[in-house]
Amino acid sequence: MFNLSKDDVNEKGALHTATEIYHQPEVWRELIISLKDTQPAFSKFMEGINKNHKRIDFILTGAGTSAYVAETVAPVLNRWSDKNMVFNAIPTTDIVSNPSEFLSPETATVMVSFARSGNSPESKAAVSLGQQLVKDFYQVVITCNQDGQLAKNVEYDEKGFTVLMPEKANDKSLAMTSSFTSMLLAAYELFIPEQGKDLETGRLIEAGDKLLKQVDDVVNTILRNHFERVIYLGSGILGKLAQEASLKMLELTGGRVIALHESTLGFRHGPKSVLNKNSIVIVFVSQDEYTRKYDLDMIRQLQEEKASSMVVALSIQADNEIEELADLAFSLEENEGEEASDFLSALTYILFAQTLAMKKSIQLGITPDNPSPTGAINRVVQGVTIYKYEDE
Repeated sequence: MFNLSKDDVNEKGALHTATEIYHQPEVWRELIISLKDTQPAFSKFMEGINKNHKRIDFILTGAGTSAYVAETVAPVLNRWSDKNMVFNAIPTTDIVSNPSEFLSPETATVMVSFARSGNSPESKAAVSLGQQLVKDFYQVVITCNQDGQLAKNVEYDEKGFTVLMPEKANDKSLAMTSSFTSMLLAAYELFIPEQGKDLETGRLIEAGDKLLKQVDDVVNTILRNHFERVIYLGSGILGKLAQEASLKMLELTGGRVIALHESTLGFRHGPKSVLNKNSIVIVFVSQDEYTRKYDLDMIRQLQEEKASSMVVALSIQADNEIEELADLAFSLEENEGEEASDFLSALTYILFAQTLAMKKSIQLGITPDNPSPTGAINRVVQGVTIYKYEDE
């Protein structure tokens, strides 16, 4: 596992993190099987809501990594949703502090909560505010913890539905890894109609297995740069995924590596000033032929300016142009084959980012399972006071 023995990962305080990254294709396989049993009841639940309302707002929500699940999947769901259904990604942290901006009393609303534990104070408060302010309020809880408060709250609620992830998705380490990808995949499988699905689950699992077997040499090459800053770039949903990639680096290195994210085109508009010789740039290359042009232009410009120590490009299919432009190009498929979706790319690219963050943590002498021994950050957020909201 990542060329580390069980004794090695134990000694370095990385056993949970390494295991939870490495077993993700297995978790995906279990999830897909379980969702086949869940789908009929879920479809019936959604049909009941759709039958009773001309317009439905879906609020995809969570905090931190769970919020980034929502950000990544929302554009994909909107592409295939019915005209009366709109999916918006809004973090619980925004809903709780400013409920009147996001909760419409007269619009039927389905709050889709993504949660590893289901016990974070903002997640529980966001639901309470929805129930308080919205006349026709429904819940879908996509969670890794059947004993969490979010799941318990809808256990006997006809206006709520819980979708439970496989037990192995309930990460024990501080940083969310398999919980992120399993909830992301679950949302796609549940809400995308069959005719709209361009993700072949067999191909996804194969790609995940392949990446995890090949990624270690690539990551070790990057680590030899001893970088202090990392910038993740991507377009479309891959730009949203870059948020989660940068958060993993921040969390697992205890903030000792400065990690940022930006859209490929947006990076030129100021954020590019962060680059120096101690930084690396990692580009999540899109599989869309049009979008890909912008990603390649950015790689080309970065190489011409030589403002960072290394430019890394990730792609599904091998590409001679990428290999010529980037300092390091990592692709899963050696030859041009069947076109891949950016959603497949997202689920595999994040495995790379998780592995890089974990091994950087080890390089710095930090324990990945608990990179914040002072308690600055916790598995379930602490220190949040929830105030009573008085609606007008």
